[in-house]
Amino acid sequence: MAEVSYREASRVFAGSPPVRAVDKLDLDIADGEFLVLVGPSGSGKSTALRMLAGLEDVDEGAIDIGGRDVTAVPPKDRDIAMVFQSYALYPHMTVAENMAFALKLKRIPKDQITSRVAEAARMLDLTPYLDRRPRALSGGQRQRVAMGRAIVREPAVFLMDEPLSNLDAKLRVETRANITALQTRLGTTTIYVTHDQVEAMTMGHRVAVLRDGLLQQCATPRELYDRPVNTFVAGFIGSPGMNLVTAPLRADGVALDGLSVPLPRTTLDAAKTAALTEVRLGVRPESLRLVGEGAPGMSLKVELVEELGADAYVYGEVSINNEPVRMIVRTVGTEAPAFGQTVRVGLRTPERVHTFDPGSGDRLPD
Repeated sequence: MAEVSYREASRVFAGSPPVRAVDKLDLDIADGEFLVLVGPSGSGKSTALRMLAGLEDVDEGAIDIGGRDVTAVPPKDRDIAMVFQSYALYPHMTVAENMAFALKLKRIPKDQITSRVAEAARMLDLTPYLDRRPRALSGGQRQRVAMGRAIVREPAVFLMDEPLSNLDAKLRVETRANITALQTRLGTTTIYVTHDQVEAMTMGHRVAVLRDGLLQQCATPRELYDRPVNTFVAGFIGSPGMNLVTAPLRADGVALDGLSVPLPRTTLDAAKTAALTEVRLGVRPESLRLVGEGAPGMSLKVELVEELGADAYVYGEVSINNEPVRMIVRTVGTEAPAFGQTVRVGLRTPERVHTFDPGSGDRLPD
């Protein structure tokens, strides 16, 4: 079993004041789970991974692997394998030699080494390249070699630190699918770090969102998207991000320009209990639609149109309480308006709005 647990684990860098790169992280990863750590630069995701690998100290709390406290255990004794952003291959060795190197250091019998390397190469489609050196491989092939080097060790836990960031967009999508399929096949507990929330949403069984060293939310990709716990998660998860606008409360909801948005009674009661006079309203681009003239909606002046074939994202500005607010609307590609045009925007379904406390940023009850 290879469960991983962060138990109020912190990494504090000296300074004035001290910097809490990871702050009391409490997180349990199940055996065989694929967990993604995601967040903007400086959020502490790579530091958290390096703490698990033993490459960063744990200044407070503890970390367990397979029920064993490894806080003070050297990296080589933690039964983990790491795949870095850089391939870190030995240029003078062949693919087979690179993959076998760690096993040779452990004095694994030669026939076992040959068998493990051949099996990993087969899984990663590297068999034709085993006699080549890294300089004769593409970026994607080199990354697969780095993964193969980790696989042959048969570790309890895989740690991956932004392994796809050096690849072009098409290869990144392809390799993303390969990693996901491989993890499913191997069933090895995997912690994967990325700043790309699209990667996070398409790969992880669960996704942990970090900000300034603090865990914001850990949930399935669907739950993160449908029920973000605060405005940071709401704005960070989704591409493009959620539209967030502050609007005054009325008896039955809020008004956005010429658009009335009803809110559930539980939301209104919670806002009243908190003595709120306004709320932070969140609406996904796909929850908005272009409507005809005279229909209930907001007037949006088009500033940019992203044509994506079947779909298009329309960026523009609306006026809320006489304040300009940027908004994004997803529409059918063939119906996309032109730059500079003014269109009306309405809601597809009022139930798809999210409400947050404008002070704390926390989600209000639905």
